[in-house]
Amino acid sequence: MARRPQDVTEAELEVLRALWDLGEATIRALADRIYPSGGASEYGTVQKLLERLEDKGHVTHRPEGRANVYAAALDREALVARRLRETADTLCDGSLTPLLTHLVQAGRLTGGELAELRRLVDGLSKRR
Repeated sequence: MARRPQDVTEAELEVLRALWDLGEATIRALADRIYPSGGASEYGTVQKLLERLEDKGHVTHRPEGRANVYAAALDREALVARRLRETADTLCDGSLTPLLTHLVQAGRLTGGELAELRRLVDGLSKRR
């Protein structure tokens, strides 16, 4: 399947993860975080990834002195929602039920996560 222009590559996702954790960062700070023992080529890689993410509307920047400070314009929840919807459309004819069922049955949810899921389902049930 062809990649849509707004999709986030794995390399771009690493940059977004760093921005989600840091809030804002310069290219140098991001390069140091993503490639701790990297050099000039890694700095250039991060710069190019930021340019691509900005072209897609997923990152913004503002000048601060001689550097640019970058921030994520796409939040983690929005990306998760979009990717889950795409997965459901592709693999499950649009239904989220098989995805949710698998996640719950896989046994990877903690007690707290299960309680939160119960609260969410109960809240949705009460609204209907």
